[in-house]
Amino acid sequence: MPNLRQLLRQTVYQTEKLAQRVKFASTPPPTAGWPILLGISFPKSGTHLLDQVLLGFSDVAPFSRRLHSFYAQYDGNTGRKRSSAETIAWLESLHPLDVTSAHLFASPEASQRVLTAAFVPYFIYRDPRDVAVSHVFYVTEMEKNHVHHAYYQSLPNFDARLKTSILGIPSLTPGPSPIGGRVISPLPPGDGVGVMANVEFPDIAARFAPYLGWLGQPQVLEIHFEDFIHDRPGTLDRIIKHFLARAPLAIDPITISQSLETAINPQKSPTFRSGKTGEWKKYFKDEHKTIFKDVAGDLLIRLGYEKDNNW
Repeated sequence: MPNLRQLLRQTVYQTEKLAQRVKFASTPPPTAGWPILLGISFPKSGTHLLDQVLLGFSDVAPFSRRLHSFYAQYDGNTGRKRSSAETIAWLESLHPLDVTSAHLFASPEASQRVLTAAFVPYFIYRDPRDVAVSHVFYVTEMEKNHVHHAYYQSLPNFDARLKTSILGIPSLTPGPSPIGGRVISPLPPGDGVGVMANVEFPDIAARFAPYLGWLGQPQVLEIHFEDFIHDRPGTLDRIIKHFLARAPLAIDPITISQSLETAINPQKSPTFRSGKTGEWKKYFKDEHKTIFKDVAGDLLIRLGYEKDNNW
């Protein structure tokens, strides 16, 4: 049963959607009907920034002015991996003119629903090396309720935490574990070990693997987080063109771009820390580079961040 807070949120959300429909009553719907705007993100890759941009469409069309909900494959407080049935139920709870966001795996069940005319999906990701650094700060300092927080606090220093964000938790039992062809000693125990014992936390490449299916799909616009930093106008133009291909609007694209630009306010993001790119260069030591290359393989090349492994 939904609690009172959830019911209130749903009521406010539906009221706002109705108000938007009234406000844009003279705007004809697309031939295929209004879609759902879906921002898919790899964790720590600009989720909230993409949310803000997509919500900017509410100023030019009858989309909701707030997110329908946020869905993650792993519960942040418990680390529990959500089932396929839960993912399907969440996707089926969405309706036209919703704007929503998710750390969503490209599973066959999800792809079957998202890669249709019902959705306009966007997939944002970031240099995985910067993701690893951002993850350390987020789990250690910013989100004390995160299931990993106590474990990260128990580690001796930043270097050990960064190593954990790259390697995951290969073993919490005595004895070494093989990772990427190398033997990695188990991470040092601490106060958080008991909490982490049954929590799945693979290495950076294994964490990204379930998202790779979104790449190369014409229905999904791929966005590098870095694009927002280095070429925001060009990135907003791509986002608008992807939207208009599915839901044409009789509005000057410049006006739409201004609406999306106005909606961006990274300082309102609870997880926004620096908004910089290439920060990994400050924190990666030779050991971190070596273990990252061992576990990530050609991930950086596939994502377009390097041409080879000589970095």
